[in-house]
Amino acid sequence: MHMKARTKDQALYEVFPALAGLSETLRADLERAPVLTVPAGTVLFEDGGPCRAFPLLIAGRVRVAKASADGREIVLYRISPGQICLLTSSCLLGEALYPARGMTETATRLVAVGPELFHRMLSGDAAFRVMVFGLFAERMAELMSLVEEVAFGRLDRRLAALLAGRAPEVRETHQMLADELGSVRVVVSRMLREFEERGWVSLGRERILVRDAEALKRLSEL
Repeated sequence: MHMKARTKDQALYEVFPALAGLSETLRADLERAPVLTVPAGTVLFEDGGPCRAFPLLIAGRVRVAKASADGREIVLYRISPGQICLLTSSCLLGEALYPARGMTETATRLVAVGPELFHRMLSGDAAFRVMVFGLFAERMAELMSLVEEVAFGRLDRRLAALLAGRAPEVRETHQMLADELGSVRVVVSRMLREFEERGWVSLGRERILVRDAEALKRLSEL
């Protein structure tokens, strides 16, 4: 993993306003934490690896996913600026290893807060504690919704909802959609061809044009 440290900027406090109220000591320590600039496709943490830092995203996007033994992958959630990583929080709090993988989807800038500083900020600042646990609860709710969809939702409905939500154009490969839905490419491709035959979408190279978002939405709500 290639990372480049750079000087911290004011964007951190704009993205995470709760940090502005840190004590002088904690803020000084936070100012010494490295700001890392990483390119798209950088692995920030591996399944089974240790948690070395709590990331505060200033810019970019990170995908957190779980892979099966046969290579299938399901996207658990994405992290954008102002959000926190649920798994990093739980790993630091429980002193556990990561149960999934985190990779940047775009060029990303983040502040890497070390475990010791994270715990001092958590115990020493009420606003930071409320922010972390509030965002932790939001992430947990999202994850439970994903579990419910995977366990009880039909794949065609989930695919229809995804396409309708990203209309009028989806610029992703069939494999990328399969990864996000926790399925395999051949199944997703077959469903997309069925949607195309119904006139709901038009398929192109790494591009899906949604022609009837309402029909897709009706299917997703069945």
